[in-house]
Amino acid sequence: MPESKMIVNLSNRHIHVSAEDLEILFGKGHKLTKTKDLIQPGQFACAETVTIKGPKGSFESVRILGPERKETQCEILASDQFKLGVPGCPVRESGQLGGSAPFEVIGPAGSLKKDKGLIIAKRHIHFSPADGLRFGVVDKQEVSLKVGSERGAIFLNVVCRVGSNYALECHLDFDEGNAVGIGNGSLGEIVGR
Repeated sequence: MPESKMIVNLSNRHIHVSAEDLEILFGKGHKLTKTKDLIQPGQFACAETVTIKGPKGSFESVRILGPERKETQCEILASDQFKLGVPGCPVRESGQLGGSAPFEVIGPAGSLKKDKGLIIAKRHIHFSPADGLRFGVVDKQEVSLKVGSERGAIFLNVVCRVGSNYALECHLDFDEGNAVGIGNGSLGEIVGR
């Protein structure tokens, strides 16, 4: 019988930036300043923050997560799209930016208008290849995940991301976590494959 439980952590709005965009936002030669390692190997929170802006509003102090990416993308909460003025912002897996929403990024040294890259992150679970085998899942498979107790729920369409650069961890966003009364470090259980 495959295993079924894993740690669940909640993601707030955040941004990943390319090396080129980092220099425009913070100045030539700027390097990201690591403040904390994340569970996913090689991933870290940075001291740097930016403002993200849409047609109707903005959010200040949006944390950059490192390392630098090939392409800049910003992951927001579903509830953020109304303040920003981007209703219908697409739900996407990280890195799948085709058809994503435009937005503006403002840093201390400059700003950028991006024609794509704003997404609501699709809920997902990271698995190492060994964890994928133990849990009986494969990359891109979707599962159902049970979380919470008093306000618990079952989330459908949770993507399994299996890869050698991953550690076992489920990512929901703050909207999803608040809706079911859970916080970082809660447990989730796969209840359907």
